[in-house]
Amino acid sequence: MTTATASPTKAPALPPCDFKPAPYTGPSKEEVLAMRKEFCTPALVTYYKNPVMMVQGHMQYLFDETGRRYLDVFGGIVTVSIGHCHPKVMAAVNAQNALLQHTTTIYLHPTIAQYAKKLASTFPKESGLSVVYFVNSGSDANDLAMLMARAHTGNYDFIALRNGYHGGSAAPMGLTAHSTWKFNTPQGFGVHHAVLPDRFRGHYGYDDPKAGEKYAGDVQEVIRYATSGKIAGFIAEPMQGVGGVVEMPPGYLAAVYKAVRDAGGLCVADEVQTGFGRTGENFWGFQTVGGPGVYPDIVTMAKGIGNGCPLAAVVTTPAIAKSLTSRIHFNTFGGNPVSMAQGFATLNVMLDENYQQQAKDKGAKLFAGLRDLQKKHPMIGDIRGKGLMCGVELVTDRATKTPATAQCAAVFERCKDLGLIIGKGGFFGNVLRIKPPMCLTEADITFMLDVLDVAIGEVEKA
Repeated sequence: MTTATASPTKAPALPPCDFKPAPYTGPSKEEVLAMRKEFCTPALVTYYKNPVMMVQGHMQYLFDETGRRYLDVFGGIVTVSIGHCHPKVMAAVNAQNALLQHTTTIYLHPTIAQYAKKLASTFPKESGLSVVYFVNSGSDANDLAMLMARAHTGNYDFIALRNGYHGGSAAPMGLTAHSTWKFNTPQGFGVHHAVLPDRFRGHYGYDDPKAGEKYAGDVQEVIRYATSGKIAGFIAEPMQGVGGVVEMPPGYLAAVYKAVRDAGGLCVADEVQTGFGRTGENFWGFQTVGGPGVYPDIVTMAKGIGNGCPLAAVVTTPAIAKSLTSRIHFNTFGGNPVSMAQGFATLNVMLDENYQQQAKDKGAKLFAGLRDLQKKHPMIGDIRGKGLMCGVELVTDRATKTPATAQCAAVFERCKDLGLIIGKGGFFGNVLRIKPPMCLTEADITFMLDVLDVAIGEVEKA
C-alpha cells in the first residue's frame, strides 16, 4: 500500500473487508432517480454529477446497488458516529421494536430517564449542565434553545456568526448565515450576525496570539450598536461544520461569553457536529476550543447522538430549564422508545469502547498524513480541525488564497470514482470535509490519503 506522500501509479485499493453485502433486488438506480424527480420535492439535492445509490452499510463502509464498496469519511454528514448498522446498536433497537415502538413523553418509560442521566454525566459537573430535553433534529434543538433563552432572559435579540449553519426550520434559518443555506429573514426577526473568527481568511491570523480576543470585539460591537444592549443569547458551533471546519480561536469563547452574559444573554454551543468525542481531546467541542472553566448555558446536539436515527437533544442547567415550566412542554417523538434505545446504545458504545481516544489517535495519523500531502500539493491551502473533524481548504494560489471552488468539486467527484465518499463545504465551496465514522482503521486512513493524493494530483495537472 502506498504512503501518503507517494505517487500511486494506479487507483488505491480499499483495505480488505470480510463483510459481504446482501444482493440488491429492488428498482434500478435509473428507476429510483425517475421516481424521485416525479414524486419527491424538487428542492431535494443529490451529490455528484452521476448520483450514487447506497443500499447497505457496515461500520465505516457503504455499498451501492451493484455491491461496490466505498469508504465513508463523511458519515452521512457526521451522523453515523460509531459505524453504519453497528451490531450493538442494532440489537438494542431490534429488541425495543419488539416490545414497544411508540409512547409519548406524557407517559413514563424507563429508557428516556436512564439515557438522560447517562448523557448528563458526560458534561463537567461544575458546568451545571444536567437537564436534558429530547427532540427530533438539530433544527428542533436550536429552535428550542432560542425559545429557552428568550423565556429565561426576557430578552429577544440573538447573535450568531457569519458562515454558521444552525438548521432548516424558520427560526434556525434566521441564525444561519452560510452562503449555501442563507435565507433572508424580515427586519426585526431578532438575529444579528457577527464577524467569523477565521484565522485563515480573516484580519487576524494563526500567528496572532490575541486573535480570539480581537475577533470577540465584534460581538461586543454588535451588542452595543445593533441591539438595545440587552440580548437573549449568542450561538456558535465550536468548529463550524457546513462552514468548512472553522475553529474558534483560543480565548474567543471566553471573551464572547463574558460580553453576552454582561448583556443579560445566555451562551449556546451548537454541538451537532463537534460533540460526542469527535474532536478527540474532549467529549464536547466547547471544552476543546473554550478551555478550562468556559461553559455554555445551553448545549444543542443531533446527528451523531443517535448514529443515524432522527434524534437530538438540548442540555441546560436546572435554573434555565425551570423557565419553561410556565409552558406545557412535551414532544410526541423526541422521547420515542426506539429512538431512546438507539441513542442510549450509541452512547454506551462510545463510552465503553473509548471512541474519543480512537478519534484522537486516528486523527493524529490523519492530520500528519494531510500535512505531508500539503508539502506535495500547492492546492492545499489550509488544514484545520481536531480529531476526526477535519477541513482541507483548497486554493489556486497560496499567496492570494484564491478559493479553488471548481477544483474542489473535481477532487470531490474523483474521490467518489476511486471509492471514497467525502464531504465538501465552506463559504466558497472549496473545503473538503472529513468527518468519518469513528470506527475507521489506520488502513482506512492510508487509503483515504492515497485517494486524495491521486485526486488532487490529477486536478492540479489538469
